[in-house]
Amino acid sequence: MSSNLAELEARSIYIIREAYARIDPMAMLWSIGKDSTAMLWLVRKAFFGRVPFPLVLLDTEQEMDEVYAFRDMLTEKWDLPVISHLCPPEEDMDQTLPPATRAAMRKTEGLKSLLAQEKYKGIVCGIRRDEQGLRAKERVFSPRSLNGNWDFKDQPAEFWDQYKTEVPDDCHVRIHPILHWTELDIWRYMKQEDIPLCDLYFAKDGMRYRSLGEKNITKPVPSNAATIDEIIEELETTNTSERDGRAMDKETEDSFEKLRSQGYM
Repeated sequence: MSSNLAELEARSIYIIREAYARIDPMAMLWSIGKDSTAMLWLVRKAFFGRVPFPLVLLDTEQEMDEVYAFRDMLTEKWDLPVISHLCPPEEDMDQTLPPATRAAMRKTEGLKSLLAQEKYKGIVCGIRRDEQGLRAKERVFSPRSLNGNWDFKDQPAEFWDQYKTEVPDDCHVRIHPILHWTELDIWRYMKQEDIPLCDLYFAKDGMRYRSLGEKNITKPVPSNAATIDEIIEELETTNTSERDGRAMDKETEDSFEKLRSQGYM
């Protein structure tokens, strides 16, 4: 293992174990994408092959067929404690939002209903700082209200791996174990560890999905990268955003900011 990946892995496993030791009950969001699947691999390493808390898919019933098939395959193969939590319908969302942002808001509201139902105090999420500008402002342990509201101007300081984990009864903490990773780090780790992946990431007929979202708001991007080595080579030179296939990122300048402030991952 390269020294960089070994350091990234060790820090992530420390964060996962720290969260599990200090926050109860907790769950992890598993979108079935590369980041949350790499994080799932880290969880299994942290706990010697087992997953000691629920894995939740916030299900809009708009995931691609290949995503559902990959989830079912890996759930059976690894004996995973998976929960599929149905998100509210789009007609219940804020109708003043642009169409794709409104569709994405379903997951925000789905997470709120999950928290209200299960009373989780900790939610593990597979976001990274390099994905999007607002996510760069996140903390590893991010306190939230029950509604998930987030003020990027008012975040707790995190020095020397000292994290804020205690919150009032009506609040919860978002835990971000791979916040310090980059997209290239994830792919190099996937290759090194031989972690299973959804086939949609690999090019077919000159197109591939660089980021997996719901089929009604996510499109593939031009690419001939059909192997992990080719994806790594592509990412080392591309100037295209990882979220280029996400429709909501192209609607209004503040679409993602609105989602994040209201509790989006």
